[in-house]
Amino acid sequence: MGWSASELDLSGVADVDEVADLLRDAEPDASVSLLFVEAVDAYLAIMRLDEGEDLRIFGSDSAFAEESRLGKLLLSDVESPALEIDEEVDDEDKPAADPTVDPVGDADLLADLGVSAHKLLQLCATDGLLPSDITAELCQMIGCGDEVEELRES
Repeated sequence: MGWSASELDLSGVADVDEVADLLRDAEPDASVSLLFVEAVDAYLAIMRLDEGEDLRIFGSDSAFAEESRLGKLLLSDVESPALEIDEEVDDEDKPAADPTVDPVGDADLLADLGVSAHKLLQLCATDGLLPSDITAELCQMIGCGDEVEELRES
């Protein structure tokens, strides 16, 4: 699968359907479109469209919907909670999970691309990781890391 990366301006959108339309318009022929929204060095929202149709959403923390207009816009319709984060840390080298993180939405949205729900939740709960760090790690895992890194540097 070949990936391309582009930046989307979400400043004028009124609802999640408009965000989905922007995502569809960015690459109309894409079989999978992903949008990573990083906010205030604290929150990450991921949106996925398959064949431009089925919208799936994951949010790293429900607090994003409470603390920002964009968070509310992206996550207000997300009702199903994500799976529980494992708070136990087996490896001493891994940072502890942040117990205040409350992920929401479809944690399996990247599973077929090689990122399990468990891995996504683990990354989002890792204390000290910024949303940009999580995005970079996820993009490396699914094979679009170079494209996203190039976009960030431009």
